[in-house]
Amino acid sequence: MTNIKKMIRQAIGKTKKRSAILLGNSDAYDILCSSGYTSLDQNPEIMTACMKIAQLIGSITVHLMKNTERGDERVVNELSRKIDINPCRNMTRKTFMEIIIMNLLLYGKGNSIVKIYTEAGYLTDMEPVSAGRVSIAGDYSSYKVLIDGMAYDPDEVLHFVYNPDRTYPYKGQGVTLQLKDIADNLKQAQVTTKGFLESKWKPSLIIKVDGMVEEFSSPKGRKKLLDEYIETGEAGAPWIIPADQFQVEQVKPLSLSDLAILDTVELDKRTVAAILGVPAFLLGVGTYNREEWNTFINTTVKSIVLGLQQEMTRKLIYSHDMYIRFNVLSLMDWDIKTLSDVFCGLSDRGFVTGNEVRDKMGMSPRDGLDELRVLENYIPYFMSGMQKKLDKEVKQ
Repeated sequence: MTNIKKMIRQAIGKTKKRSAILLGNSDAYDILCSSGYTSLDQNPEIMTACMKIAQLIGSITVHLMKNTERGDERVVNELSRKIDINPCRNMTRKTFMEIIIMNLLLYGKGNSIVKIYTEAGYLTDMEPVSAGRVSIAGDYSSYKVLIDGMAYDPDEVLHFVYNPDRTYPYKGQGVTLQLKDIADNLKQAQVTTKGFLESKWKPSLIIKVDGMVEEFSSPKGRKKLLDEYIETGEAGAPWIIPADQFQVEQVKPLSLSDLAILDTVELDKRTVAAILGVPAFLLGVGTYNREEWNTFINTTVKSIVLGLQQEMTRKLIYSHDMYIRFNVLSLMDWDIKTLSDVFCGLSDRGFVTGNEVRDKMGMSPRDGLDELRVLENYIPYFMSGMQKKLDKEVKQ
């Protein structure tokens, strides 16, 4: 056997080992398969849930509190203004908090870093660091935060953690693994729906003709048939067709309901809502429910906020009798009647002043409403024991 024949044999052998599988055609492939990698922040459902949590926390007022013998009181000074009004010179407090939460839940995979700037011991600025600039390196007991390749001790930055890693508990791991398969399913459903709606193989009407007739055997002849008998100039006009040559049948095309796409998508949305701890109606599944909303605020939002409070307090506040508190109660769904009933009842018992009630109603304070009063003709609190009916009871 000549060398040329050997080369041909080898080439044929190599060619036989190569194989390719084509599923129907390109249209079928587009309908059934999705291509490429999609990150979690490109998934509409996951992005919507994380954005809602970030927007809610960004709208919460941040209070600087101080422990006193009478209880905890709110402190208003330059530090409280810095934390609540202008924490970062390049953005508002709302934007500042939103990017922290988005890094925490989504971009940073459970880690959100904020650089601290001080001058002569005073807090001057706080800068949220984008997740792409941050990496965390360390062993089981200690670690460093690398920002643009520069190492920082944990005490030099604010490091917020979500879903701590089981091996390195000082580092968050987010919910990427839990959401990955769900995100793939939602993407596949979206691609399948788009491909299905764009597919041309969904005829709503089939016209059966005699294929043996030469006129109907070619595309040109069939086009002539449609032009002469089927197409009309007016909507709803009757068709006049030869009785012996045509048979018209109506067929029902395959729909998304037949593919169970909608049920699958709804189930995946509920799974995303359960993993992130948000109500399903925020993702378009079900209807609004006040109790479900308030539970969401008291669990998911409050849990994340507690982590923010503790990290900011232990690294920004030197005083041992002061701490940072987020006003989570402001997010609860209370209608105006509920607020009125609750705070007017507190006012009747002398627990709050009239101006405090007006503040909850969104009204400005007025003179003469700063005293505590009780129900009996709304007299001042210290005069509640000087009522005439009490004197009569004593004389009897």
